[in-house]
Amino acid sequence: MRRLRLASPLAPLAMILLALLIAVIPVRAQAQNLQFIRDAEIENIIRIYATPLFQASGFSPQAIKVFLVQDSSLNAFATTGLRIFLHTGLLMNAKDPLEVIGVLAHETGHIAAGHIVTRPEAARSASTTVMASYVLGLAAALASGRGDLGTAIIAGGQDIAIKSVLSYSRSQESAADQFAVNLLNGTEQSSRGLLDFLRLVGGQEKLYSSNQNPYLRTHPVTAERISFLENQIERSPYGQKQAPSILAALHARMRAKLFGFIEAPEQVLRRYPESDTSLAARYARATTYYRSGQTEKSLTLLNTLIGDYPDDPYFRELKGQILFDNGRISEAVPEYETASRLLPESSQLHLAAAQARLELDSPDQNEVALDHLIKTLQQEPGNSFAWRLNAIAHGRQGNVGMTALSLAESANARGRAKEALDQSKRAQRILPEDSPAWLRAHDLERLSQRKVDKAAKRSN
Repeated sequence: MRRLRLASPLAPLAMILLALLIAVIPVRAQAQNLQFIRDAEIENIIRIYATPLFQASGFSPQAIKVFLVQDSSLNAFATTGLRIFLHTGLLMNAKDPLEVIGVLAHETGHIAAGHIVTRPEAARSASTTVMASYVLGLAAALASGRGDLGTAIIAGGQDIAIKSVLSYSRSQESAADQFAVNLLNGTEQSSRGLLDFLRLVGGQEKLYSSNQNPYLRTHPVTAERISFLENQIERSPYGQKQAPSILAALHARMRAKLFGFIEAPEQVLRRYPESDTSLAARYARATTYYRSGQTEKSLTLLNTLIGDYPDDPYFRELKGQILFDNGRISEAVPEYETASRLLPESSQLHLAAAQARLELDSPDQNEVALDHLIKTLQQEPGNSFAWRLNAIAHGRQGNVGMTALSLAESANARGRAKEALDQSKRAQRILPEDSPAWLRAHDLERLSQRKVDKAAKRSN
């Protein structure tokens, strides 16, 4: 019996196609194992950048959610559910706010064009082509006794699939670029930032390099894209327009804060030396001193910033965080209260104030904490941590029914259907029947029961 051997050069082709297929799988695969960060100030700055873009593209500013991913790579991507993810590496390396704005405009283009929905179809189609080529190639090899014939058929199928996915991805990128240019012109902003960003990552254009930037796996940068943007900028009346000075100032302090929290202290101090007395530099140093355990040095620097900018809520927030983390809760509370008063629409500042109040573990703090939590949950009804704090506050007041409902909400937000089911049933047994809280517990019970039943069917 003669063994048929398929030639080894097929392996790299299969690996290439696998990488391409992985690159277009939507949110659940792409968003796994990501480390997210929450920061009221940075989220607010990104929202300032994004709001005009979302509005001009026909979306409510609240409809598209932007998430921050702590990752050093220059990456951003959009997923199903109207979600955009920005890596901190992109924010830290973008020297101009127009770069981030350009990327946001591009990702909004993907969402508006429905690319996130159609990408899985392209992946499935390419996968079918590869599988069919393997079947046909193996059959031909068995029938003819020629392994090289089977190899040729399989290689041809893989080549077709790779070209199909590449063509599909590049056409989407071109469409998103065109959308971004129109969007930026419509909001009287330059596309130069998007061009600068593409040039920044374009040095890694070697598509299949193991060291390739993640952005290039889903956003291939081609000479055509660069040329298109160059031509559009030349033709646009806003091509050379600079970002407003207020956005430049916000961008500088956002980068300073990120560097202070993420980079090693020695690198931060090289980037922002003591001789630099700008707001951004002092902010970065105060943050890195705090991270490196130099609490008093950090607080001293923060106090100078607060003295210069007494109505800035974020300096107050950082001071509150430093005091809170060092166990000085009673000193942290007034800082958080001032921050939330200065920026009453910030859910994160209200959440921090509530947590500090509850940490004091005093009966007179519970009602104030609940007031803050109501304001947080009005904006973020799916915030599991806020619901957990809500349960603690109600529990300390002896309100067992609301405690159970809050625990059910927290479990539901974390995807723990069985726990949410149990707590919602418990809440209904205690709360006044047909009250708003009882009705919400009843809705949660039905929702959780469906999830439990669905999970049971999948496991069978």
